[in-house]
Amino acid sequence: MSRALVLGGGGPVGIAWEAGLLAGLAEAGIHAAEADFIMGTSAGSVVGALLAMGRPPEDLARPILAEAEKPRPIPAQVAEERPGAPNMMVLFQKMQEAASGLRDPQEVRREIGEFSLSSHTIEEAAFIAGFGRQLAEAGEGSWPGNNYACTAVDCETGEFVVWTAASGVPLSRAVASSCSVPGVFPPITLNGRKYMDGGMRSGTNADLAKGHDKTLLIALRLGAGEFAERMMEPVRREMAVLQDAGGAVELIVPDDASAEAFGGNLMNPRHRPAAAKAGLAQGRRIACSLRDFWS
Repeated sequence: MSRALVLGGGGPVGIAWEAGLLAGLAEAGIHAAEADFIMGTSAGSVVGALLAMGRPPEDLARPILAEAEKPRPIPAQVAEERPGAPNMMVLFQKMQEAASGLRDPQEVRREIGEFSLSSHTIEEAAFIAGFGRQLAEAGEGSWPGNNYACTAVDCETGEFVVWTAASGVPLSRAVASSCSVPGVFPPITLNGRKYMDGGMRSGTNADLAKGHDKTLLIALRLGAGEFAERMMEPVRREMAVLQDAGGAVELIVPDDASAEAFGGNLMNPRHRPAAAKAGLAQGRRIACSLRDFWS
């Protein structure tokens, strides 16, 4: 039996929630990191890489929970009212347009790439360095196990790419490209080209797990009403791809307590401890119902 773990995007707050959720599951014996294939998009690329490198989920969640005692400063590039900030409604509108299927999604992603390339952000080197000691320790020539993969999009062509060990690219740059939210963070250079967040195709890209017997799909569902429904449409289509191929899929989205803990800005690190705590509680609560699925 082959198992896949798919981790979706959600900014620094999403990283915290996923770390807490996985730690809660692990406490009850549900070890998602034992998957044969670990794939992450944006925030999920960070969590997935660390899991594939052998970091226990509780080790990921613990320092985030400790931030409650000493809140992290809000970086200037993610402040909600920062000078020179681009109009992020452009990005949200384009993402909805791509998800709708009314236009060629790759062409819409190319337009998003233009927005990314023209936005004023921090320097690329500074952004890559900010991914922390854990990824840096992997070394430029290292790639995690568990068939780890992460996603990105070519800014100039809108082409979707999947970084794996066979890609021959540095892990730190691959993960940075997957997390490069247009207008917030800089595009990342790989093999002479510029790449942005893999979430510009889909927040989860779960169809990449096609062919596995079981897929544990962790996705952030944001907002409410029509917007939330539209943004979840790609996830439902991807689940159908997996199921039509004969695979079983278990979807986990934030419960009400987790959604409340996120606050209004997933890029705001001040919400990370509450998100991790809510994720931990949710993981503990749902572990029993997942035991038969993951075993």
